[in-house]
Amino acid sequence: MAVPAGGASSQGHGSLLSGAGWAGDGGVDPEDLPDGLVVADERGTVICFNSAAARITAVPRAAALGSPLEQALPLEDLKGRRWWTLTDPYGGLAIRYGQPERNLLLPGGREVLVSARYIREHPTGPVRRLVVSIRGTEARRRTERSHAELIATVAHELRSPLTSVKGFTATLLAKWERFTDDQKRLMLETVDADANRVTRLIAELLDISRIDSGRLELRRQPVDVVAAVGRHIQGHTASGQDPDRFLVRIQQPLPDLWADPDKIDQVLGNLLENAVRHGEGTVTIEVSAASAKNDEKGTGVTVTDEGPGIPEESMSRVFTRFWRGSKRGGTGLGLYIVKGIVEAHGGTITVGRGPCGGAEFRFILPVGAPAYLS
Repeated sequence: MAVPAGGASSQGHGSLLSGAGWAGDGGVDPEDLPDGLVVADERGTVICFNSAAARITAVPRAAALGSPLEQALPLEDLKGRRWWTLTDPYGGLAIRYGQPERNLLLPGGREVLVSARYIREHPTGPVRRLVVSIRGTEARRRTERSHAELIATVAHELRSPLTSVKGFTATLLAKWERFTDDQKRLMLETVDADANRVTRLIAELLDISRIDSGRLELRRQPVDVVAAVGRHIQGHTASGQDPDRFLVRIQQPLPDLWADPDKIDQVLGNLLENAVRHGEGTVTIEVSAASAKNDEKGTGVTVTDEGPGIPEESMSRVFTRFWRGSKRGGTGLGLYIVKGIVEAHGGTITVGRGPCGGAEFRFILPVGAPAYLS
């Protein structure tokens, strides 16, 4: 960030970053910056203190302007040392050009993220301007909490199946001859099921990583949504569900759909499994032509059950990480991944209450085009 070396009035700061004094074309008003901006002159007097800085520090702008930097921004490091005394920007090393972003404390222990830039007229000359950027820590704290929750969830979900796998394999190795073939088969089937559970969890974590980083790969091909719904229903009936529990409604004609077949299968599988496991009564799946974003042609799929539904106050959190609702098992990551997949296709997904009071999930995918996107 370049700041003019000429003088600036302590009565305002509009000219500091805009007009003739600003090094760029067009200028930037400090009030347009999303972060707090504090600028001190060569004497350490505050000449710029924007609204974001006043909001983050709870220091009135009028009190900050014209006052010494240490007084307007009395920062301490996490060990309680006064920050400006420790770093000594005006009297310290002449080859230093700033301070990297770090966590510092305001009076009362409020934490902020602070970085600083020293502006010198010459490479080793005195500091002519000290530019300080201030940000709140709320976003970082939310990210840190999310990561901590993810680690705790993964550790919890892995512990149970791995304990089971270790126990059965150790028992079989130590006492193989003592078990009948049926007992061995039962234990190995349990090990296989637990290994599949671990594999699914790892796949979910990889999906989350790709969604969060914007690297979810889509291999678009023609997708027959009706056939995909049929396959999932057959899977549920083969595992013991009553075929009469499922009602499929297709509104023809349907537009051609270009999407990633595996990812669409993942979306359908998750929504149907939730309806079967957590809902009650008939599970209705409707497929029809729909209007996607920007009035594009699209395909809409609605999955509805007749269970207790999702409480109104929880609707806004359904697609967030770790949301399980009351009495819900699993990692709480499935619907977060579903939303990420749908949006990666350029589609939308919503949740609401069905005609019979159960949960209703509806996603709409644009027709798309044959392409490989990453």
